[in-house]
Amino acid sequence: MKNKITTSIAAAAIIGLAITCFAFKGDQNNRLSKTERANGWQLLFDGRSTAGWHLYNGTAQFTVWKGKDGALVCDPLDKSGAGDLVTDQEFKNFDLKFDWKLPKGGNSGVFVNVLERKDIPAAWASGPEYQLLDNANPDFAKPQSRSGCLYSLAPQKNPVKIRPSDTWNHSEIKQENGKVKFYLNGILTAEEDFSSKAWTNKVASSHFSKFPEFGKHINGRIALQDWSTGVAFRNIKIKAL
Repeated sequence: MKNKITTSIAAAAIIGLAITCFAFKGDQNNRLSKTERANGWQLLFDGRSTAGWHLYNGTAQFTVWKGKDGALVCDPLDKSGAGDLVTDQEFKNFDLKFDWKLPKGGNSGVFVNVLERKDIPAAWASGPEYQLLDNANPDFAKPQSRSGCLYSLAPQKNPVKIRPSDTWNHSEIKQENGKVKFYLNGILTAEEDFSSKAWTNKVASSHFSKFPEFGKHINGRIALQDWSTGVAFRNIKIKAL
C-alpha cells in the first residue's frame, strides 16, 4: 500500500510538471528566445505591467494603459490619466517589432523619435507616426491613413490588408541614422530618410509644418497612441543597430 501511495504521488508530480512545462512552452508571447537574447534583443513590455513606460510629459502611474491578459492595453472606458505612453529610454538606430490589434473602427499609432518637452503638447507634435487603423474606421478611405503608412505623409508603399478586427497583426520599424522602414505583416509599407532635404520639404508642405519640432530628430522616445478607441500590444521588442 505504501509503495502504491508513493508511486501515485510521484506520478502526480510528474503530470503536474508536464502540465506546467506545456503551459510555459505553449505561451511564448512577451518572451525572448536564447537566440534573441544573444543577438541583443530586449523586451519593452514584460507581459504584466507598464514598467519602462510613462505618460508623455507626465509621471502618473495609474493610467488608461495597463497590462492585461498578456497584452499592454489602452482601455477607452478608463478615464484616469489618459494620454500617450512613451518609453523611459531613448533610441536612435534600432529594429522594433510588435504585435497589435484594434477593435472594430479602432485607431492608434506608434511614434518614433519623440521629443518629450513641456512646451510640446503631444507625442505626435514631434514624432512621425506608424499608423494603426482598423478597416472599418472612416479614415480608411484616405490612402495616407491606412495601417503601416507614415501617417498623413505617404500611402502604403506596397498594399497590405490587415487582419480582421480584434485579431493580432505584426509590425516592424527599422531605423538607422534617420533612414526608416515600416513593415506590416512582413511587407514593406513605408520608407523615408528623416535626415534628407526631401523629407524637410515634405513636412514643410504638410499640416505638420505648424509644429516646429516635427520630424526634425533621428533619435528619441517611442510612443504608443491613446486615441480613445482602445488598442492592445504584445511582443514589443527592440534591438540596437
